Amino acid sequence: MAEAGPSTSRSQSNTPSAILETAEATPAFERWRSSLAKFTGLGLNQEEKAERDRIRAERLESRQYATCEKWKSELVQSSPIVVFMLKHLKLSGCAFPPSAMQCFECPDTVFGGFNPEFGVLLCQNRLFTKSLMEDTLAHELIHAFDHCKFNVNPSDLRHQACTEIRAANLSGDCRLLREWDRGNRHFYKQHQACVRRRAVLSLLGNPSCENEEMAERAVNEVWESCSKDTRPFDEVY
Repeated sequence: MAEAGPSTSRSQSNTPSAILETAEATPAFERWRSSLAKFTGLGLNQEEKAERDRIRAERLESRQYATCEKWKSELVQSSPIVVFMLKHLKLSGCAFPPSAMQCFECPDTVFGGFNPEFGVLLCQNRLFTKSLMEDTLAHELIHAFDHCKFNVNPSDLRHQACTEIRAANLSGDCRLLREWDRGNRHFYKQHQACVRRRAVLSLLGNPSCENEEMAERAVNEVWESCSKDTRPFDEVY
């Protein structure tokens, strides 16, 4: 009797389609397919896509908040300029605790802010580096110092112009490398030009400021005295 040759038929359970059908029946496969759909957006209806986008936004906001809080905690402990400003705020009778520096999501036009009632705002979605947060925090703490020492009236453009000049001048906002990152690659009086520009831009956000000409006039009127006022520093940082 001749030996039986290899079987010409295979068990149906070993075909690729049968293996796939078996895999599809497992909870693990369903979880994988669901995760892939949520990641790529393929196979999702509009409601599911909206839910996926909402979850992604919440996760991003959570990561940004955690990073912002981490950097803030490190800066109030180790940044020379931030530690210096906090010290002098305390000496001036306006102690400024870390709890008065809050991380929030902001519009694309700002990095931070100061409000005498609420404290310092740090824009967690705009402060992409720790050094940028350091400059921003220093800037806002100078505003806090000015409000404490000089009772700045926010509706008075000359008052705001002075504190904006001082904050831009002293915080590190206008150091050469920061200006180069903005595309302003000049050497002659670049620091002064930056301070003027940023002060004018800040005044344009004041409801009392009608136009750029009014903002520039307020900056020019106080420039001589306020650009030379380096308190509490001995010189420009």
